[in-house]
Amino acid sequence: MPMSRILTVAAAQLGPIQAAEPRTSAVARMVRLMERAHRRGVELVVFPELALTTFFPRHYHEDIAEADLWFEPSMPSIETAPLFDAARRFGIGFHLGYAERAGTRRFNTAILVAPSGEIVLKYRKVHLPGHAEFDPARRVQHLEKRYFEVGDLGFPVIEAPMGTLDGINMGMMICNDRRWPEAWRVLGLQSVELVMLGYNTPTTNQDAATQAGAAFEAPHLRVFHSHLSVQAGAYQNATFAVATAKTGIEDGCELFGHSIIVNPQGEIVAQATGRGDELITADCDLDQCRLGRTSIFDFARHRRPEAYERIIDQVGAISPPRFIPR
Repeated sequence: MPMSRILTVAAAQLGPIQAAEPRTSAVARMVRLMERAHRRGVELVVFPELALTTFFPRHYHEDIAEADLWFEPSMPSIETAPLFDAARRFGIGFHLGYAERAGTRRFNTAILVAPSGEIVLKYRKVHLPGHAEFDPARRVQHLEKRYFEVGDLGFPVIEAPMGTLDGINMGMMICNDRRWPEAWRVLGLQSVELVMLGYNTPTTNQDAATQAGAAFEAPHLRVFHSHLSVQAGAYQNATFAVATAKTGIEDGCELFGHSIIVNPQGEIVAQATGRGDELITADCDLDQCRLGRTSIFDFARHRRPEAYERIIDQVGAISPPRFIPR
């Protein structure tokens, strides 16, 4: 009987990182989580979106260049080197979300780092929420469209060794990407087995709060919608998913956390419950991906791309033809 392909993963949820907290402090906290992961036998740790700083798009800079203090022009940097050292010391891979400055371009980025300290894969966030200009009607700004360009790397998947396994198909997305089924399907079409994603999601939907007559999205629904998106994406593409958040009150804004690890059946197999730095783990038997992709979601047998043209050709929604009774 063949050996199971098991990878032990961890979602390393972070408590708040205030604007005044230096990178060295945030990195030290992450290294401590990697030490804890090592003691538990973890082989891959997933950190949140923009894990090195506060979620700075809630802060307005009239001159965008003033925001460069939040960005990393290279990776590893002097401040992040301890993470790469810890990976080599403990033999653990890790996923890290950060703000990337590439020359004059700025991206919301994530990287996958091997236990050797080598960068295996890079992803730049595609689905940027929020707005580009200061909005006086909002209590908390969400200026991702001001500080970041739309990612230009697509949704890549890489087969690479991790832990004791010779090769795992791994891909990434960031925060709002998880709500877009197209992102999951592009990864699924590359036979992804493990999706890593970080997020920073506030408890309050500020868009609903600033729109007259908009329905209120209750905090419990914010968590439900987040989990629903990840569970559906994992199930419909027969993949494991590790969704890791920041949580707690950060710069006066509450982040809801609730990081999860999900299996290819869409089940939550581990969930964070605290309001600070927290490690949740799961043994992922990657052979569980096989059932979905050889039955219900056997893309080669069942997909009908000729019927999906509208998904590619159209951006906004349009009104359908109107039926007129005789």
